[in-house]
Amino acid sequence: MPADPLHRAAKPPRSTTSQPPSGSGASAIEVRRSARRRRTVSAYREGDRTVVLIPARMSEAEEQRWVTVMLDKLAAQESKRRLGDTELSERAARLSDQYLGGRARPTSVRWVTNQNTRWGSCTPAEGSIRLSHRLQGMPEYVVDYVLLHELAHLLVPGHGPRFWRLLDAYPRTERARGYLEGVVAADRLPHLPVTRDE
Repeated sequence: MPADPLHRAAKPPRSTTSQPPSGSGASAIEVRRSARRRRTVSAYREGDRTVVLIPARMSEAEEQRWVTVMLDKLAAQESKRRLGDTELSERAARLSDQYLGGRARPTSVRWVTNQNTRWGSCTPAEGSIRLSHRLQGMPEYVVDYVLLHELAHLLVPGHGPRFWRLLDAYPRTERARGYLEGVVAADRLPHLPVTRDE
């Protein structure tokens, strides 16, 4: 029986995972080769690793060169997107003015690296807001949602109906919550080797 040309067995693309160059501060790197890719190379972050997609025909030397190039590009993009503490405070003030009538005025807003189970926290008595560094590099609307969520806690401490009514003003609340739920769900999935053709 002749093989169905649409479903014939193909050699699976090679996927390799390695640790990043020391001192780079990057996560593990997974290189996925694809027979469908002819010339393009792309990269993205996936949880705690970086995935680089390359054509299957590339040599090992080309692969190494492109991994370095793509890591540099990702780092440059991320550094442009990351807000410092000063910009984060300014953003909080704008969000408070726009969605909370300027009533939420934190005394400090800053990034922290010790929040691995929460996206943000607020201490109403001190007026301080802390956002997890894990939000850095996520879409702006997600960071804005978490920031607005913590600002609302300056006005309403709990998560009752009054609190959620404050967040109803932000048009991307549901989308941001879905994004964050997806990130949490993805972190719980086992990281299995990819065998499909990209």
